[in-house]
Amino acid sequence: MKKLILLPLLALFCFAAIDTGAITTIDNNDSVNPSNDIFGSHLFSGSFANVKQHAYNPDYRLNIGDVVLLKMWGAFEYEQALSIDSQGNIFVPKVGVVKLLGVRNADIVSVITKEVKKIYKDNVFIYADMDVYQSVSVFVTGNVNKPGLYEGLSSDSLVQYLDKAKGINSKYGSFRKITILRNNQPIKKIDLYDFLLNGKVDFFAFRSGDVILVDSIGSYVSAQGEVLRPFRFEATEPFMTLRDLADLSGIKPTATNAVVKSYRTYNRLNINFYHLNEFKSVLLLPGDEVEFLPEHSADEIRVSVEGEHNGMRTIVLKKGSTLQDLKDGLKLNAQSNINAMQLFRISVAKTQKNLIDAQLKELETLALTTPSVSPEEASTRAQETKAILEFIERAKKVQPKGQITINEKTALKSIVLEEGDVINIPTLGNIVIVQGEVGVPGAFTYIKGQNIDEYIKLAGGLSSRANKNNILVIKASGKAQSYDASFLSFGKPNIDDGDSILVLPKAEGKTLQLTNLVTRILYQIAVATKVILDI
Repeated sequence: MKKLILLPLLALFCFAAIDTGAITTIDNNDSVNPSNDIFGSHLFSGSFANVKQHAYNPDYRLNIGDVVLLKMWGAFEYEQALSIDSQGNIFVPKVGVVKLLGVRNADIVSVITKEVKKIYKDNVFIYADMDVYQSVSVFVTGNVNKPGLYEGLSSDSLVQYLDKAKGINSKYGSFRKITILRNNQPIKKIDLYDFLLNGKVDFFAFRSGDVILVDSIGSYVSAQGEVLRPFRFEATEPFMTLRDLADLSGIKPTATNAVVKSYRTYNRLNINFYHLNEFKSVLLLPGDEVEFLPEHSADEIRVSVEGEHNGMRTIVLKKGSTLQDLKDGLKLNAQSNINAMQLFRISVAKTQKNLIDAQLKELETLALTTPSVSPEEASTRAQETKAILEFIERAKKVQPKGQITINEKTALKSIVLEEGDVINIPTLGNIVIVQGEVGVPGAFTYIKGQNIDEYIKLAGGLSSRANKNNILVIKASGKAQSYDASFLSFGKPNIDDGDSILVLPKAEGKTLQLTNLVTRILYQIAVATKVILDI
């Protein structure tokens, strides 16, 4: 009998302490992953372009073509929508001409009332309001995607006119340096970050011929990691502090440190590490890339306990606690199979996933590069390659469980628990699972002393695609054994309550190397997930 015990690989990570202000210099071609999305670029998607807003602006000055709704009651009844004529006037019956050109929106009632009082001293009451604003034509130019002359209302916002011009160019345009010009003179400066971050909208009355000029971007820095807004941010001044960037990007309460990557001369990249209390004094350079990190020192860890027990599902323990400490505090019941206790770890699952992915990459390369010596073989190889590539795509989706094998000889007090560990207490269910290349996969009642061949027979026997030389028995503890069920096999493994019998499929390929690699991947997936993947 071949017996194989797979011990999961535990990665050892060493964290080196970095003093504040220490600079590390690396080559510029090292892997760097800055946030390439521009903060604010999502604003312009056509949502504003065709919307017109009749917002009340008390400082708006009436223009030719505007329509005023006038109501008079009392001694004289009158109601009409009056358009300001080419001379800037409206005509009110029995009152005469009222000049409204250039009058502030807030002063309409008082101006009309003054003229009415010249005729009616008492008992006539006035109400007036803007009904229709005259359309204006505004130039939008500079670093926008579609410069041009756009028509809208004088009360339309800057964002609406920018959206008509297909938004600010994300490569060159500034979101923070926008100027409105009138008669070739700048009359207003606008920073869109006030709107994006705080929702502040500054209503402005546009006139025909006004120009919206979007300046070029000056400098920017990138934020990622423990932030709510992982974007590239524009600086209004030549320099901004690390604290400024933390505020713009919405640093999370969990962030305590920042890694700043700066491009310098000689095609080199410098890296600095700063603590939270230093952020105000750190000046960022144009193009800097910042990653905010959570580097907390915890005295406790949190683990989950699943399965058959009567205690809490989430337990907080002192850092350094062992599996024995946890076991001593568990509240077990009559159905708890404590001898089959299972331990799952996130870091082990990641290691298993990385190993499987590496093998799949090797398999993909081998399948695509193996040559053919004849047209007939090439046709067969193409079908085989297609099947292997489909298998690889399915295999990439598997998620290893990260189970750590608890050997019978291992003292539980020597297994130190980690943050996020999951402990499962199986139920005394008297069940043995048989799956894979058998006639009827399923769960079968455990019978003490019954061997593996008898369980396989209960499952309908081996199929024609079964790999008889490599049948897996995975114990509840996570330990895996390989069993050879061929004609010459002997020394059958013991089957216990909670065991799983996995019958792998045959892996057939045109080359021995290809066949062995597929077999190895199937084995690794079965051990890591307790699932048989077909090929």
